[in-house]
Amino acid sequence: MTSTVELTKENFDQTVTDNEFVLIDFWAEWCGPCKQFGPVYEKAAEANPDLVFGKVDTEAQPELAQAFGIQSIPTLMIVRDQVAVFAQPGALPEAALTDVISQARKLDMDEVRKAVAEQQAQAGQNGQEGQ
Repeated sequence: MTSTVELTKENFDQTVTDNEFVLIDFWAEWCGPCKQFGPVYEKAAEANPDLVFGKVDTEAQPELAQAFGIQSIPTLMIVRDQVAVFAQPGALPEAALTDVISQARKLDMDEVRKAVAEQQAQAGQNGQEGQ
């Protein structure tokens, strides 16, 4: 039994909406580093059964890869409360992945949301100035 979820454009929104904490591995069959990262990711999924570990095959789901501006694979993304709190290309070693997960667990999402709201407000203001 695999502990990761295959994410497609059909189930992606639902998965991210229904779960507070989703990890997403953007990968492809032809990508060597992706294949190396696969078992590390599976192991982390087994070690964190309370979290959702998703995988997006960028070949099968180009729209999803495009929507997130994925430039290189593998890329790991962590979404909490529908906010992307982490995104990094490259195959992470096991220790680094464990570290990233524990950091993401400790995030104060109220703080994160506040920061996002401020960024959006600033972006809105910047758009007004040139008029």
